[in-house]
Amino acid sequence: MRAAVGAVVVSAAVSGCGPGGETGSAQPTTRDLDKIVVFNVCSQLSDDVLRDAGLDPTTKRVLTDPPSGPSTWRVCNWKPIDDRYGAGLRRVDVFSTSHTLAETRSKDSLTGVQETTVGSRAGLTFREKNDPESCYVAFEADQGMFEVSVGWLGNEGPRGGDLCDMAAKHAAALEPHLPK
Repeated sequence: MRAAVGAVVVSAAVSGCGPGGETGSAQPTTRDLDKIVVFNVCSQLSDDVLRDAGLDPTTKRVLTDPPSGPSTWRVCNWKPIDDRYGAGLRRVDVFSTSHTLAETRSKDSLTGVQETTVGSRAGLTFREKNDPESCYVAFEADQGMFEVSVGWLGNEGPRGGDLCDMAAKHAAALEPHLPK
């Protein structure tokens, strides 16, 4: 499981206007990740949405969900409603974060990175070197991004299907219910 750690300040150049409306030189802006309030996937996804995405709302497990205020990560997971992927599938993790796709692309710990779209949003499919039994789908949001991951539990039970395809299907089902 990816650790939810510290804040990173990301700078981007934007054009500014000087007094009188003339175009000024590029000015850096800063995203303060500790002040962005991210969508709470643990409490704001309804039971109906979870069921429609193939997840059992009664199996929710909170990984990180501070009781109030901004947080760089809010993460919960649920078990699939049925065993369509085999008994070895562990929970489906849903991440909400102020971190961005650009930050994710720059991580050295990723393997098999592929560009994708989820709904109309730019996204990535990837695996983590330290979590080879999982696949992640991340897609952009104004707050930063959302991620959905699925993975196997060791060698428990039969396995059916491709993890990245499963993560993509869950991400596509949840995407319309997550803020742009």
